[in-house]
Amino acid sequence: KNIAGKDREINLQEFKRALNVKESFFAERFFTLFDSDGNGTITLEELQEALTLLTRGNPMDKLKFLFQVYDVDGEGSSWARAGWGGRGPWKKPAVSISALSPLSPSSPGTGSGSIDPDELRTVLRSCLRESAISLPEEKLDQLTLALFQSADKDGSGAITFDELRDELQQFPGVMENLTISAACWLTPPANRRPLHRPRPLTAAYWHNHRNQLLCLATYTGLQVLLFVLAANAHRALGASIMVAKGCGQCLNFNCSFIAVLMLRLCLTWLRATWLTQVLPLDYVIQFHQLMGYMVVGLSFVHTVAHVVNFALLAQSGASPFQFWELLLTTRPGIGWVHGSASPTGVALLLLLLLMVICSSPCVRRSGHFQVFYWTHLSYLPLWILLILHGPNFWKWLLVPGILFLLEKAMGLIKSRMAPLSIVEVNLLPSKVTHLIIQRPPLFHYRPGDYLYLNIPTIARYEWHPFTISSAPEQKDTIELHIRSQGQWTNRLYESFKVSDPVGCDSKRLSRSLRMRRSQRKPQASEMSSENHQFCNIKCYIDGPYGTSTRRIFASEHAVLIGAGIGITPFASILQSIMHRHQKRKHVCPSCQHSWMEGLQDHDMKLHKVDFIWINRDQRSFEWFVSLLTKLEMDQAQEAQDGRRGTDHFLELHMYMTSALGKNDMKAIGLQMALDLLAKKEKKDSITGLQTRTQPGRPDWSKVFQKVAAAKKGKVQVFFCGSPALAKVLKGHCEQFGFRFFQENF
Repeated sequence: KNIAGKDREINLQEFKRALNVKESFFAERFFTLFDSDGNGTITLEELQEALTLLTRGNPMDKLKFLFQVYDVDGEGSSWARAGWGGRGPWKKPAVSISALSPLSPSSPGTGSGSIDPDELRTVLRSCLRESAISLPEEKLDQLTLALFQSADKDGSGAITFDELRDELQQFPGVMENLTISAACWLTPPANRRPLHRPRPLTAAYWHNHRNQLLCLATYTGLQVLLFVLAANAHRALGASIMVAKGCGQCLNFNCSFIAVLMLRLCLTWLRATWLTQVLPLDYVIQFHQLMGYMVVGLSFVHTVAHVVNFALLAQSGASPFQFWELLLTTRPGIGWVHGSASPTGVALLLLLLLMVICSSPCVRRSGHFQVFYWTHLSYLPLWILLILHGPNFWKWLLVPGILFLLEKAMGLIKSRMAPLSIVEVNLLPSKVTHLIIQRPPLFHYRPGDYLYLNIPTIARYEWHPFTISSAPEQKDTIELHIRSQGQWTNRLYESFKVSDPVGCDSKRLSRSLRMRRSQRKPQASEMSSENHQFCNIKCYIDGPYGTSTRRIFASEHAVLIGAGIGITPFASILQSIMHRHQKRKHVCPSCQHSWMEGLQDHDMKLHKVDFIWINRDQRSFEWFVSLLTKLEMDQAQEAQDGRRGTDHFLELHMYMTSALGKNDMKAIGLQMALDLLAKKEKKDSITGLQTRTQPGRPDWSKVFQKVAAAKKGKVQVFFCGSPALAKVLKGHCEQFGFRFFQENF
């Protein structure tokens, strides 16, 4: 009713807006078929009848509609007139499909009653645009011929209704589910799902989060213990002093231990020990944030308790000083350093509030990272004020503070010892900057590790974390893929987009080219000259630091899921996995027969790897298509060497979310043609890989069911991408009993 308005009629422009299709071809075809009386508008009753047929009609009803959509030279109005038994509520068509067959020349308005190659090409072109897929004209011709030759069984040069039906039947489940996205308008509301227990109350949640919950419980118990002990020691001084002292003791612990959570070198070292199985090292940032909020909350309660105590002292006359003197001056002599407890307390509270406000996501992610960065550096004056404020704080800070300062000094010396050079830059689709950096002599890292990058020409004092996308086996350079999502990354991309960026000139080109000749094979798709530059730009790096992906090599069945640029850590891991897998290969010196050693080794325990890459658009696959092609070629060679009958060690699964699925009438022809051409050419038309790119989003229940059915060992899922998708995956992993790990900085 909202679409039809007061006149209860919909014209073509209103229909296009409501249908929300990218290509006007389908909107016009659907409009013509829905307009049963041919008057140029669709009444509300006509729309309801047509969409009800598409949602509740039998497969043959939908197939007849699809045929007339593809029969471009047909008028199409007879579909609605002949297929309905009157206005009002939906009824079963009064005439059978065989009687309505477009093959019947006596049916008015059905056009030629067949689909010729030119009509099919027109439809497939519109399907490509609707799914945001760009292919050359030659590929469109190949897709058209592949589908046409497969459907035209009798070689008559045209596809009949029966031939289209027979062709669709080769794709199980498609005819039964055939619909268009707009048909959901008339879908009745789904029955409300039965109430389930909240996730934190399920056994699976407790099993998969036992380490985090145990640490959280330990932390909570320690806070309660510290508070009770300190409050009990001052019970003779009144309730307000007890609360203040209890909060103060908790603050001693939190303000010192919060530094331990930021010891990146120590945390990286811990990942190589058995403690990684016990401590939730992947959640240190979340615990850091939790402790930060605890510090603010405890400070507020601590301050209020002291304010209450000062007010009571001033009112009772027990103190010769006024309230404001007790609160803001050193005259009362409160504190162990010249009576500075009160003024330092006020300064600490203001400094904490400033840090919390400037650490909020609305500041960090709105192009004001420097505000967050510089205010967060106030931890140094914060510690100094805490030492002056509390007589025992220096004892709590002694060990964590020394470790923190040593690590900072080591990182500063290591990163600033000698500047490195960015030797090559590629500007990739979706505003991704591919940097190739000279590798320091003693820079040893593991697949999936990350580093902090500083480029003085972009921002002198800013350091940002990025995952290393090259494998450790690549000796001379390290590579980063950086997507433009913030102020710094956008400036980086734009600085290389100009015709002559700083540091990129013809003299440096020859030096860089000589260096590059002996360094690496290209891993990105061929770039145009304006997007591919040789440079010699100064930069600094700090790292490497470990992440949860280090667990991959200790897994038995690893499922790697990357969304968009989230493939970056897995690019390094996949290269290293195949390198280690190839180390298992043995060749007989006599007969040259090769085989793969199936036993586990110290380097890698993997039996199976499933890699799932989800991208929004076609061009995003260009980032690492060369790498994935090489991995497929390695496996193909392995199969030729005698392992053809076994499952692939590495399986690729590609998904393109902008592409419509096979169940959508606006894409069924295209997806059928892509399947047929992929079988013929042994490669996917979208990416060029042997793996077929699937349209839409993955059905995670089916994906994980297949993983569980493989029975290749204990399954661990590793994800890098958006937090929203991480939440969905975590829920499915809990259902199937898989361990879930997410990349976090």
